Amino acid sequence: MFAMTGLAGLPLLRNYRSRRESSYDRTGANRDWMDIKGGTTRTIAKLEGPGCIRHIWNTMLFTNEDYFRRVVLRFFWDDCPEPSVECPIGDYFGLGHGKRKNFVTAVMQMSPQDGRAFNCWWPMPFRKSARIEIENPGDETFPYYYYIDYESYDSPAVLDGQAFFHVQWRRENPTGAWGDEYNHLMPDRASEWREKLHFGGDPRALNKSNRDNYVMLDAVGDGIYCGAHLNIDVFERQKNEWYGEGDDMIFIDGEPWPPSLHGTGTEDWCNTAFGPSQEYTAPYHGILLYSGDEHGKWRGKQTIYRYHIEDPIRFRKSIHVSIEHGHANKLGNDYSSTAYYYLSRPARGGVLLPVEQRLPRPDPVQNPPQ
Repeated sequence: MFAMTGLAGLPLLRNYRSRRESSYDRTGANRDWMDIKGGTTRTIAKLEGPGCIRHIWNTMLFTNEDYFRRVVLRFFWDDCPEPSVECPIGDYFGLGHGKRKNFVTAVMQMSPQDGRAFNCWWPMPFRKSARIEIENPGDETFPYYYYIDYESYDSPAVLDGQAFFHVQWRRENPTGAWGDEYNHLMPDRASEWREKLHFGGDPRALNKSNRDNYVMLDAVGDGIYCGAHLNIDVFERQKNEWYGEGDDMIFIDGEPWPPSLHGTGTEDWCNTAFGPSQEYTAPYHGILLYSGDEHGKWRGKQTIYRYHIEDPIRFRKSIHVSIEHGHANKLGNDYSSTAYYYLSRPARGGVLLPVEQRLPRPDPVQNPPQ
């Protein structure tokens, strides 16, 4: 079905009805938003199946933009009492750190003005029902505008073989680190430093497991992994500022190390190369946010992404997706991520951290770190 819903499928006269839920003013006036009061949860859509959400647009206005990490988006499918999607709203739409900016990818977009309009194009089929809610755990009431565009079908048979959309949001702040005892080798004995930290001079540099990696996704079931956005905050100067060189590892159905899919470095995971310091957004990979400056080439907040849309990763029993934080997990940075995947049955997408553990770190001061 979904293979024929893009450009090539436009002439195909499929059997569906186009529907929309939105925040338009039912009185005919121009108050086209929903107020989300502090300390409340509002249901913004209850859809009857069978159907498939094709697009979501929304915008909101906060006086404090850390609300992009405070406010939570939840999706429930069919009879599952737990959310398959439970994610800070800013991270769900592709950019972490409590920030917004204009960008375009194949399935996530933040659009003008200044990234205030959030768009999502992941297909989300449901057989019986779909429910979407917004939680505001803060004190501030904010206006929320939205469209939810979906297809309605006569029979659930249209969805045979289709899985349910899920999201898993995670954070480790900070990641564990090692190797500071070799800092005295730099810069005069740089080759010795590299030998210790990269090539096995210290046994910890020979990482043959995922034990200490940052975990982006850990899920059980029959499904498809579609990719992730990864946020890294280099909040202090370390043994090296460059946050990359961390290999990604994808373990399918409980396999041992080495996994079926093993990468060669963080910059390679997002399909860039050689310590990139440029923002670049392509349909399936790129660098949404680069915050380095003259005080540190890679310091501050970074966001990178890689989608497996043309190369989806299939699993039947389980999947475990992780990445080293620096080569062999030697760097201690603030990591968070949003992973997108499908499961044959709706399940909880993950356990969300409390608000105080979700909030972004403040941006670095403009003077050079000591």
